[in-house]
Amino acid sequence: MEHKEHGIDDIIAPGLRVIFCGINPGKSSAHTGFHFAYAGNRFWKTIWQAGFTARQLKPEEERELLVTRCGITMLVERATKEASELTATELRDGGKLLEEKILRYQPDALAVLGKQAYKQAFRAGKVEWGKQPQTLGKTEIWVLPNPSGLNRASQDELTAAYQELNRALLAADR
Repeated sequence: MEHKEHGIDDIIAPGLRVIFCGINPGKSSAHTGFHFAYAGNRFWKTIWQAGFTARQLKPEEERELLVTRCGITMLVERATKEASELTATELRDGGKLLEEKILRYQPDALAVLGKQAYKQAFRAGKVEWGKQPQTLGKTEIWVLPNPSGLNRASQDELTAAYQELNRALLAADR
């Protein structure tokens, strides 16, 4: 596990159902050292409401995600106030590193949180929400709405999108 200048480590292990991939750490996350730590970020509430966790975890409990066979990584390491501050090159380079990571760990699914980030990181044209036609090895790729408070999606819309992924993974486990 690599340790970065911001202290935020990947939450990754072999045998995961899903790795959620955020775009990059926000300033709050970089300050606390935990993923999705900004009070306005809806990640923890969304994955709980979508059924990935039995209760709403706090950012400082992020390692407990491994028990649920979920993980977290990020496309770009550099912390910014807003993801829009990232360059296309940073996103493309992050996409390459992410691809290597996913091919190494082979979770059942990779959930990239944000359509724009996915398009730039993977040089994709038109992207729809949900399951993507391509895979990384045996790993399905899903594009889900970013839970950032800056995203206009409602909490119900976020939960529904993440629930769709959870249901697909549960169905595949049968």
